[in-house]
Amino acid sequence: MEQSEAVLGVSPIDIEDLLHAKMADSPSGPVAAHGVAASPGAASGRVCLSVDAVLDADDEGVPAVFVRPFTTPADEVAMSVAAAIITAKGGMASHAAVIARGWGIPAVVGVETLSVDDAAGTARLGEAELRDGDPITVDGSAGTIMMGAAEVDDVEIPDELFRLLEWADELRAGRLGVRANADDAHSARLAREFGADGVGLCRTEHMFLGERLPLIQRAITDGGQAALDALADAQVNDLVELLEVMDGLPVIVRLLDPPLHEFLPDHPELVEENPMLGVRGARLGVLRPELYRSQARAAGEAAAHRVADGGDPRVRVMVPLVVGGPELAHVRAAVTDELVGFESRLGGRAIPVGAMIETPRSALAATEIAGCADFLSVGTNDLTQMTFGFSRDDIEAKIMRPYIDHGLLAANPFETLDTGGVGRLVADAVAAARAVRPGIEIGVCGEHGGDPASIAFLAAAGVDYVSCSPHRIPVARLAAAQAVAGSA
Repeated sequence: MEQSEAVLGVSPIDIEDLLHAKMADSPSGPVAAHGVAASPGAASGRVCLSVDAVLDADDEGVPAVFVRPFTTPADEVAMSVAAAIITAKGGMASHAAVIARGWGIPAVVGVETLSVDDAAGTARLGEAELRDGDPITVDGSAGTIMMGAAEVDDVEIPDELFRLLEWADELRAGRLGVRANADDAHSARLAREFGADGVGLCRTEHMFLGERLPLIQRAITDGGQAALDALADAQVNDLVELLEVMDGLPVIVRLLDPPLHEFLPDHPELVEENPMLGVRGARLGVLRPELYRSQARAAGEAAAHRVADGGDPRVRVMVPLVVGGPELAHVRAAVTDELVGFESRLGGRAIPVGAMIETPRSALAATEIAGCADFLSVGTNDLTQMTFGFSRDDIEAKIMRPYIDHGLLAANPFETLDTGGVGRLVADAVAAARAVRPGIEIGVCGEHGGDPASIAFLAAAGVDYVSCSPHRIPVARLAAAQAVAGSA
């Protein structure tokens, strides 16, 4: 009883505050700009306006604050070593925000007073000019930026937190799992340290960044067997490492879902008017089935390697951005044709194939989709974008504050699940899927999986687990326990 009272008596927000660096009590300068508080924490460092500038600062052991109009997968080699990130465009579900939260990097995005001139190598933040090397401070929790260096407190996590989270796990055991969005072994290790129950989302396109970016670019544009084999070989190695870290726990591998404008910016023949609604996810699997076949082989091969080494891989393959049962059945056929050949090497165990519910249409068609899926996962980032008609890349900086100030929205729907619209689609999809497949596993892998208010709603809707960025796992563990206790 005392343990339950302790779990229920702590706010998840207090937990989040313990996990991230904070500004000292007396910041050294006035706020120069505001933006979307996209990833919590604070950092002070020198302005870096390019990937090379970030890498040079990292070589020198100097904290780098990466300042860009927006970020793309090609920037992730710099983002991975940056102390903080600032972008002129973007919102809570933009590329910069999602990657920064996943890696625990403070970020402020959608800074409307920021402009970057790559040709001149300068930037402006309101009236101030920024150049490489200028000192700057970012508070990703408050969404503020200060010129100059400011004092940032170190993170000190008390031992009592881990004891509290163990009690929380006991309270939610068997009711609501907490998994991680993790794309590599490093993120998976961090997720395990924070107490994740597995990987709810491994975004395979994120395995091909920096020096590896040409691998995915050639696989999409060339499509020859050599390009596909190179893609698969790289993925096998990564998945073996990830499965080893998560041995005995579920790892959901999402097949390629690369927005072409992000991964192929230099291919004008592939330019789309609205790339976030273009050739993505399952559509890529329909047009280029050989891509998904090669990925399925890689997942099977990685699992077989782990079995041969005495491991217990629990890999699952997920088809993203489906719109209906016939489409899923078509793509699934190509995937399972490759996977069935691995069953004998996996001790007779089949690799499950599931689908993501990310469009309003797929939520409404959950009955037919569940009929040919082994499991379902709701991607609430895209589902929110498409249900509202809000671009997750730039709408927040422009209209979110006025809409909230005028009472037109109760909260930012990219931060807290919109229960009246998006939430209704989720709840109805869960009920419809369970009507035809009572035991089908259903999870949520959008960033709402780390938001306490959203977790409470999702628990009531009947999902089996939530999945979020590794650094949000402790918050999700506590919020999940409180949600379970509240529904008891």
